[in-house]
Amino acid sequence: MISVQHKRFVILFIILALINACSLPQTSPFESIGEVDGPLERSTPTVTIYEDGEWWKTAVFYQIFVRSFYDSDGDGIGDFRGLTEKLDYLNDGNPETDSDLGVTALWLMPIHPSPSYHGYDVTDYYNVNPDYGTLDDFREFIEAAHQRGMKVIIDLVINHTSTQHPWFQQSLDFQSPYDNYYIWQDENPGYGGPDGQKVWHRAANGKYYYALFWDQMPDLNLKNPAVTEEIYKIVRFWLEDVGVDGFRLDAAKHLIEEESQQENTTLTHEWLAEFRAYYKSLNPQTMTVGEVWSNSFEAVRYVRNAELDMVFNFDLARSILSNINNRNGASLSNTLTFETRLFPIGSMGIFLTNHDQDRVMSVLMNDEGKARLAAAVYLTSPGVPFIYYGEEIGLTGVGDHRNIRTPMHWSSARMAGFTSGTPWLFPKADYTEKNVQNQLTSPDSILRFYINLIKIRGQSEALQSGQLYPLSSTSSSILTYARVSQNEQVLIMLNLSDQPQDKVTFRSLEGLNPGKYRLQPLLGYEVAGNVSIDQSGALSDFEFPATIRAGDVLIYRLIQIPEG
Repeated sequence: MISVQHKRFVILFIILALINACSLPQTSPFESIGEVDGPLERSTPTVTIYEDGEWWKTAVFYQIFVRSFYDSDGDGIGDFRGLTEKLDYLNDGNPETDSDLGVTALWLMPIHPSPSYHGYDVTDYYNVNPDYGTLDDFREFIEAAHQRGMKVIIDLVINHTSTQHPWFQQSLDFQSPYDNYYIWQDENPGYGGPDGQKVWHRAANGKYYYALFWDQMPDLNLKNPAVTEEIYKIVRFWLEDVGVDGFRLDAAKHLIEEESQQENTTLTHEWLAEFRAYYKSLNPQTMTVGEVWSNSFEAVRYVRNAELDMVFNFDLARSILSNINNRNGASLSNTLTFETRLFPIGSMGIFLTNHDQDRVMSVLMNDEGKARLAAAVYLTSPGVPFIYYGEEIGLTGVGDHRNIRTPMHWSSARMAGFTSGTPWLFPKADYTEKNVQNQLTSPDSILRFYINLIKIRGQSEALQSGQLYPLSSTSSSILTYARVSQNEQVLIMLNLSDQPQDKVTFRSLEGLNPGKYRLQPLLGYEVAGNVSIDQSGALSDFEFPATIRAGDVLIYRLIQIPEG
């Protein structure tokens, strides 16, 4: 008899087979990369998978709100010099050390001049927010990050500007050459936004302008070739004159409206395809990741049609957190398999929460065990991980966006070590216990857990580029899958339950490389017993030879046992 869960997998694979451009890659016979006893050492070099310059496909990104990261001059606001001072925490460039997080790319939230604390209403695209320092300070930061092996991308907010931007101020005069830089109507068209919000706003000149998010953020008219040309100049400036490595496109699905259709329009897709061709002409290694806050079937179109290099997967993020809260390994396995097969390898930004959402630790009800499980899922799954600053030490925050953008906790010193002055926003009250300094010295801290996971990922071909193959389990609370690349196979087992699981049996329908293997622990404990995979690539009824404890995260490399 085939179990219910196996029937689910069969149905899932039939669906996946029907999805265009998502067929499974062919893998060559497994070749052992060498036997190493115990976890890999820090000195093991990072694996390089892609030779075509697409560096982002194997990167681990760290998202930073500069205002809240580190204040170097005591004015209470984080700045570029402070960010430069803390680069060694993110990646010190030395594989022999163990005090850095090990991320390889940084995403900075808006850094341009803006009347708002968050910066998403830009007033000058060719400069930086004076609260953060000077353009020279930023260039020094870029150089320092590059010296440590980290790429840097910045928020590119081109769906809208601030009403204080000179373009908008001049567009109020319809005799100005900027009159068509924004979307104007003589009369209110009368329709609302995708969420029912007011989108048409009356200006002082008596006419109406379109602003999707807020009346102080009028949308640019990207149907106007002159506006597109302005955007191209801005992109060239930041790539060639300043030296950034790419951009996160804010509100990417909203760029061009077609009357009352205000998201994912044909014109938006066409504009982005031409935009991508432009920035690739400047430097093929430039990358973009788009905020396409839609279902995955909509989001994946942006990468399949070569419009963006990557998009964030909001559906998967929601599923990871809800299933971990519900301790449902079987459900998460189905979603994880489907979502990661839907997107081409290296085109999916995988994350837990970001600057617009309640923080991970709060969503998971301050359960550190669940937070570790969530981290393990997205750092061992296909996709490019994005860590929101402070997530790695368990920062909390819900509701108002300010509450999820509070200062980073560096130490138990006054104001969490963030500033010597009065902070623009006070840190959380738990900073005396929950901070980087404390957690770096604790081998069992969540920060140490992140450091270890990122290290393991960076040294594994399978975890960076391998296909995901789900394994069914006799326990519905166990999430198990394999990552299989040309030269490596890695097995991941997560006990989402708060109870130990004994005599758990695993099975895989297909996808693994035939042979007999032993399990080499990359994270977890040594176990006896071997894994046998038949010629069809199936693993039949493998009983794990140990108790899987509550909350366990186990990662094993399959080391082939020679025949004879």
